[in-house]
Amino acid sequence: MGLDPDIKKMPAALVDGAATPGEAILAFNRAIIEATAPYCVAYKPNLAFYEAYGTDGEKALAETVRFIRRNYPDHLIIADAKRGDIGNTSAMYARAVFETLGADAVTVAPYMGHDSVTPFLGHEGKWVVLLALTSNPGSLDFQLVEDKDGRRLFERVIETARTWASPEELMFVVGATRGRLFEDIRRCAPDNFLLVPGVGAQGGSLEEVCRYGMTPDCGLLVNSSRGIIYASNDEDYAEAAARAAGTLAGEMQQMLKTYSRL
Repeated sequence: MGLDPDIKKMPAALVDGAATPGEAILAFNRAIIEATAPYCVAYKPNLAFYEAYGTDGEKALAETVRFIRRNYPDHLIIADAKRGDIGNTSAMYARAVFETLGADAVTVAPYMGHDSVTPFLGHEGKWVVLLALTSNPGSLDFQLVEDKDGRRLFERVIETARTWASPEELMFVVGATRGRLFEDIRRCAPDNFLLVPGVGAQGGSLEEVCRYGMTPDCGLLVNSSRGIIYASNDEDYAEAAARAAGTLAGEMQQMLKTYSRL
């Protein structure tokens, strides 16, 4: 469940009744989390949607994480931050998301190589979720470019990153709109979990994701954000989110029966 709160898309009554944007965000998040917790295994707050409101938004993020920990301790918390910098800076980013914020996992950009990624590894019980093949139009600029051996950049990224950590520490981000390319991903990463955004509002096909990307142990964390949290912008927004989450969860159950040996 993606938690990407946008004041402009929230119910007007909720926003108008809050003293600050952060207060509205926290109230919105709490209602969404309570409504969707039975249907998901993880929450993925995108840090940009909180940092945009300064310390008020960052406080709302911290309170959201505490709310999940207190009420739904079995749910994974993935900080969607897309960090990645020189080693000493990455080490501080890792402290920020794992120790200060208390997230279980963080998305990381691989462009600067192993010394920008490895500081996020080795934290007990924590995960790195490395960008591999994204669904945005600009991904064509680099990710699918072939080298002289005919290997595409995303394949090189996955194959190299798998030498840095085991599948117990390392996942990959693969956009749901990539369809049959999940077959190629699985040739490179047969047993890593994949975080798959883009189902729902971005038009990704859950059926294709599961057909080409599911492993015998499932191996997928499918993310939906806007299609659920903004299913309604009226006072029934939490109930609408629960219905949308329940519908998607039902579709996933069917995919498990069809494509998994669980």
